[in-house]
Amino acid sequence: MPAESELDDAWDDEPDAEHPAPPYWFAGQYLPPDARSMGLTHQVPEGAILDFAGRLDSTKPGHRIAAWALLVLFGLPVVLAVLRVFVYVL
Repeated sequence: MPAESELDDAWDDEPDAEHPAPPYWFAGQYLPPDARSMGLTHQVPEGAILDFAGRLDSTKPGHRIAAWALLVLFGLPVVLAVLRVFVYVL
């Protein structure tokens, strides 16, 4: 049977427990660095939307549908506002 010091050396490659990295499924892992530098986190609405959009994978059909739905959701008010200005100008 190996000595205890030999076993300690074999398991010495484990990462430090002082600052463990959070698992990839935790919220806020997909925020762009510039969003983090502005102070956005997954806990504010804008940061949560960025985090959600960052998790989308273009190879999955459901994710593509969600991306198009977000595009319509955020683009439609802009289009309607431009149309309202255009109608009032005429």
